[in-house]
Amino acid sequence: MNKDLTTHQVINQPQPLCNYNSYQSDVALQQICARFNGDWGQDSLVKLGGLLGQAEWIEKGDVANKVTPEFYSHDPYGRRIDEVRYHPAYHELMALACDYDIPSLPWKNSQPGSHVVRMARNYLYNQNEAGSACPLTMTFACVPSINHNKALAKHWLPKILNSQYDGRNLPLADKNAATVGMAMTEKQGGTDVRANTSQAKHVGSDELGERYLLTGHKWFCSAPMSDAFLTLAQTEAGLSCFLMPRWRYDGEKNNTHIQRLKDKMGNRSNASAEIEFAGAEAHLIGEPGKGVRTIIEMVAMTRYDCMIGSSALMRQATVQVLHHITQREVFGELLIDQPLMQNVVADLCLESEAALALTARVAHALDHQDQQHERDLVRLLTAVGKYWICKRASMHIGEAQECLGGIGYVEELPLARLYREAPVNSIWEGSGNVQCLDVIRAIHKQPDCYQSYLKELDKSRGGHTLFDRAVDELQALTGNDFTQVSARFYVEKMAKAMQAAQLIQMGNNLVSDTYCQARLASGSGLCFGQLPEQIDFKAILSRSFDPV
Repeated sequence: MNKDLTTHQVINQPQPLCNYNSYQSDVALQQICARFNGDWGQDSLVKLGGLLGQAEWIEKGDVANKVTPEFYSHDPYGRRIDEVRYHPAYHELMALACDYDIPSLPWKNSQPGSHVVRMARNYLYNQNEAGSACPLTMTFACVPSINHNKALAKHWLPKILNSQYDGRNLPLADKNAATVGMAMTEKQGGTDVRANTSQAKHVGSDELGERYLLTGHKWFCSAPMSDAFLTLAQTEAGLSCFLMPRWRYDGEKNNTHIQRLKDKMGNRSNASAEIEFAGAEAHLIGEPGKGVRTIIEMVAMTRYDCMIGSSALMRQATVQVLHHITQREVFGELLIDQPLMQNVVADLCLESEAALALTARVAHALDHQDQQHERDLVRLLTAVGKYWICKRASMHIGEAQECLGGIGYVEELPLARLYREAPVNSIWEGSGNVQCLDVIRAIHKQPDCYQSYLKELDKSRGGHTLFDRAVDELQALTGNDFTQVSARFYVEKMAKAMQAAQLIQMGNNLVSDTYCQARLASGSGLCFGQLPEQIDFKAILSRSFDPV
């Protein structure tokens, strides 16, 4: 109920968006789970969506970003502790995510659709708080790489895959569960990890494999309170991959030192640090000199999670807009009834659903890695999807802020945080150019990947004439067409064509036809809100958010 202030009554302002179910209000997500063998996860998704839509959990996501991590280099008596301390809300969010197996579900549940259900849970979680999703992602993504060392896997995976969360600063033996981070880039190399100068000295072997001492630095180490890190350092054989615990196995602190925390634009709830290795103990994973090949399996999974994260940010921005325009009047009429606003918001809805559809197709492919076609799709669509979806998120959320006007720019509402969060997914794990180079590499070295991509598009032929034309154009390309100069142009075309294909497969003709007209027509504009006049805008808007 509105309350009178000293000078005026507060009217024509929306009520706060809370106490709704973020899963049950998302028709597209429900349909995707049903389509891709994820029905068995529905009860957990309804429960998680109900929790994350509550005011209490929305507040936890907000406060975890406002009260940011603090670094303590020493204890009061001068002993080096290298400890980062977080607000309790951060730990509560981490515990919730682990309780729902977001870092572990597909690795311990072989049921069909496990990657899809995990994707859906992570998608809901990221809408509430994306910073803590970083350590959750790395913990999830480390498993394929750690499995290269069976002894290490046997020692670490029981606690990595534990459904509990244990944020205590203790050696692994004293903890119930573990999280894993990653430390790859160095000042002089950045993306070019082969330029890394950190050195690894072989000192023997034990029951966990070959032991090394690492000396050097890392320019970015995300989630520095993780229990272990996958990292790269130079051996005599070349760049190699290691698992470096934060505490040594004898119970003493490992020789890693946090230099400072990064003061980041967004991703505020998550600590990112500059660290140094001063003879830090680590065990080799994979073959010496094959470090990039070993860690790339972790990188592929984190890139895929960037797709989930960006899709989730777009979804939350869309929900905020739809909630706002149903309650706000301008010029005597609700915003949702005004054609220009309908056009803009319907376009935002399309972009959000298309991002989810492409992301979900990669999740489905991960559930079927026994099939070559699906392996090819993961190889190519992860790079294509990370490039396009992560880039679109910033523009999408910026437009959403405009729909709310000035209140969309203030920190009390989540849009400002979403906007600051969005660029990290484009930058983290390889920026746009890196993804384009990866697409070129895949097409040149593994041409069957592109043929699998085209076969996937063929499944949707006949769904729309503009789509069929786009497929014809992509089929006419050869490997020679994919150069560094042309890469962004063709990767964008690939992304939009695959999004259209998945929307066609979803079976909602209004959504797929409108998307094809908006994204595949040669005269389509660059800004949101240029859909054709004959579109049933209200049908798109009502489909996109039904608060439950």
